[in-house]
Amino acid sequence: MLKGLGQIGDMAKIMKQAQEVQARMAEVQTRLDTMEVTGEAGAGLVKATATAKGQLKGLSIDASLFKPEDREVVEDLIVAAVQDAQARAQAAAAEEMGRVAEGMGLPPGMKLPF
Repeated sequence: MLKGLGQIGDMAKIMKQAQEVQARMAEVQTRLDTMEVTGEAGAGLVKATATAKGQLKGLSIDASLFKPEDREVVEDLIVAAVQDAQARAQAAAAEEMGRVAEGMGLPPGMKLPF
């Protein structure tokens, strides 16, 4: 009988840890919604700002780029800036998830959510 009580206690501990993980994940998701990163192209002439989840929030183009003959270059720079912002967003999200995993004592490289 005592052996069974130990297993119930272990299960309660596991359930509590799962609830803590769920709460941490919700906090991380909220932070990722508000965290912003900025990608740049053309030595800063074009800048794109996005959330850490990759949602584009803003775009800035230096006025010196507004020449009709440069249209194709400006478009390419915009695409490059957006791609840079998205890459930085993915890196920021991975870093945040890694912090959660470290706090839980999970092995390095284990991906969240499970």
